Amino acid sequence: MAVLQHRRGLWGNESTSRRGPSKAGELGACLLRHQAFQKPPPRKRLLKGLVHQRTGTQLPRDRKCPGYIEPQNLTRVSEFFLLGLSDDLELQPLLLGLFLSMYLVAVLGNMLIILTVSSDSHLHTPMYFFLCNLSLADIVFPKMIVGIQTHSRVISYGGCLTQMSFLILFGCMDGMLLTVMAYDRFVAICHPLHYSAIMSPCLCCFLVLMSFFISLLDSQLHTLIVLQLTCFKDVNISNFFCDPSQLLHLACSDTITNDIVMYFVGAISGFLPISGIFFSYYKIVSSILRVPSTGGKYKAFSTCGSHLSVVCLFYGTAIGGYLGSALLPSPRKDEVASVMYTVVTPMLNPFIYSLRNRDIKSALWKLYSRTLSGYFLKGVCADVEPQNLTGALEFLLLGFSDDPELQPLTFSLFLAMYLVTLLGNLLIILAIGSDSRLHTPMYFFLCNLSMADIGFSSTTVPKVLLDIQTHSRVISYAGCLTQLSYLIFFACLDSALLTVMAYDRFVAVCYPLHYLDIMNPRVCSLLLLLSFLISLLDSQLHCLMISQLSFCTNMEIPHFFCDPPQLLELACDDTSANKILLYFWGAIFGGIPVSGIFFSYYKIVSSILRISSSGVMYKAFSTCGSHLSVVCLFYGTGLGLYLSSAVSHFPRKAAGASVVYTVVTPMLNPFIYSLRNRDIKRALQRFLNRVA
Repeated sequence: MAVLQHRRGLWGNESTSRRGPSKAGELGACLLRHQAFQKPPPRKRLLKGLVHQRTGTQLPRDRKCPGYIEPQNLTRVSEFFLLGLSDDLELQPLLLGLFLSMYLVAVLGNMLIILTVSSDSHLHTPMYFFLCNLSLADIVFPKMIVGIQTHSRVISYGGCLTQMSFLILFGCMDGMLLTVMAYDRFVAICHPLHYSAIMSPCLCCFLVLMSFFISLLDSQLHTLIVLQLTCFKDVNISNFFCDPSQLLHLACSDTITNDIVMYFVGAISGFLPISGIFFSYYKIVSSILRVPSTGGKYKAFSTCGSHLSVVCLFYGTAIGGYLGSALLPSPRKDEVASVMYTVVTPMLNPFIYSLRNRDIKSALWKLYSRTLSGYFLKGVCADVEPQNLTGALEFLLLGFSDDPELQPLTFSLFLAMYLVTLLGNLLIILAIGSDSRLHTPMYFFLCNLSMADIGFSSTTVPKVLLDIQTHSRVISYAGCLTQLSYLIFFACLDSALLTVMAYDRFVAVCYPLHYLDIMNPRVCSLLLLLSFLISLLDSQLHCLMISQLSFCTNMEIPHFFCDPPQLLELACDDTSANKILLYFWGAIFGGIPVSGIFFSYYKIVSSILRISSSGVMYKAFSTCGSHLSVVCLFYGTGLGLYLSSAVSHFPRKAAGASVVYTVVTPMLNPFIYSLRNRDIKRALQRFLNRVA
């Protein structure tokens, strides 16, 4: 009612609106514009049109603004409000993790393509030159990630125009480069003998420059169209970026001419590249069909496979988004289509070119091999003769003891613990999978924790058993890096899953009535995916850091697995910066999960202590008992390992502490959950009875 009264005060009665504006109406209009442009209201409260002065009904968004209100001067408009994908605060961390992971994958994939092509002389051809430029154009800007992280969706007027300009520039650049690549394939297949003469370096550079200038012209034309708008009905853009069509819909003035110009420019900058691609492939198919040999046809088609897949993905998502918004106009559907077009497509392009192209795959493998071994060829120790790295580089794992009489005992002990770990965690997985009563978020995460424990134990124990059995403790350099990568991955995944399970217990205890709504299957899957991606990032960072080191003649590791601190001690180079990085990553990937667990249990304990009934209090505490025991065991042994290695400088003692952390902890987790959890005990009993 207050809004209606305010708007009636603004518009006055019918006769007043016909005669002209009153002073009160002018003052109300100024206040309304000031409020709208200073602090946009929440999305759920937004009035989607102007309020009619008698009935209070909403007018359509596309109606013109009243003629007596002065147009808003755009030089004084400070900001717009990007509504984004969702207003739900609980979904913001998930959206942040999802978009951050897609952005990192897109940047990493495209940068790998660029590095691979530039580092391999066999790929210095026109096709891969254009592919490099396409990868550069696919690297996007992370405005949405910043908006979610800072809890601010406001974008300045200048920032909105800049974002729109760059978006159209790179979108048009993608289309132009795909057309140029189609022309390159046409010349390669239809005129193979003259390919090098036609696709000369000068012509390739000219085609890239022409693509850039056409894209720049397209973006500047769109920016000029938006600059002509002098009045807006609203400052809320129903998307996660500044879309030109959304800005036109928000305009008060007649935008028919602007719409016609924008669609005309879009038709030219979109239709011409598509026509060029169709014409090129028409000629390519016509030429290939004249080839008599089936093998020749397949080989010719295979050279176009990756490019054709990227073209279908790029234009398919764009046309699908356009048709979807035209047939079923809905802001949410437009936003989802925009995500597919602007985020998913640049992320998938490197995978298409790396998985479907043998040259890229072989060049990636060469780059990876060079990264693993090339740095060692440059490392020279000051006083020690460097290890000859032209042959096979190997490390020697010293293990626990050199006494031959202790080897059978060590073998039996590790084999027994490994079998118990496998059996216990597999029983947990089978019991949960076979009992529909346990198909809940908590046991879903417990299943994944058991799988991570199996992987964590399988990274080190089978190698120890094999070394004892074969009397050989040698591990190759590539094997050492692989073991290190998997070890850190599963350890970080364990930590992330324990944090997610703490959050699950926090929601179950503090918000029991909303538990199923908050912890729905989609949220659980996203939390698991986020844990996986964070763990993968952590392991790859450690692996990349170790691959930069140079080693000398001392290649003995006083441990039973490849431990990063031990490898740093063996390096010839100055590893001060590496140690700082190692502790920094440990603080981030270890400190954040621990902080999350502490915060969750602080909230849980605070909620439980407010319960008056002791029985209900005990029941609430009992739901967290198993998880809390596993957390104490996991982080307690990890902290003990860290302190023992810091206080004691005896490597054999550190190896003994590592056994507890890497072998004993995964073995005990199933016992803790089965002995302290009635649901698991009943599910195990039912499963064993069914098997028997």
